[in-house]
Amino acid sequence: QVQLVESGGGLVQAGGSLRLSCAASGPTFSTYPLGWFRQAPGKEREFVSAISWSGGPTYYAESVKGRFTISRDKTTVFLSMNSTKPEDTAVYYCAANTREKYGLGRSPGLYNYWGQGTQVTVSA
Repeated sequence: QVQLVESGGGLVQAGGSLRLSCAASGPTFSTYPLGWFRQAPGKEREFVSAISWSGGPTYYAESVKGRFTISRDKTTVFLSMNSTKPEDTAVYYCAANTREKYGLGRSPGLYNYWGQGTQVTVSA
């Protein structure tokens, strides 16, 4: 069983920065891919970024490429958000794919564990 707990959300002015964290429980954290997704009101959940089990390969949505950075250590996955825009406003979720060590991807269906989410609001 894996538990994911996000933190670090809040209110930021456009152009500002936030760093989201997602702490994971479980002894095998370092063996599976992790992702960040977001959902704005009235919209579907969308992919933001993902990182491999090794911390090597990473994926980004085009809308955040060059502004957001995903990273991980032994127990936590991070999303550093820079140059934020009002359209980044959403609930951000971290997710884990514990079924496939090499299953790094953009589809929400790949991920079988999800956190509760943390609200990010970017004011204009």
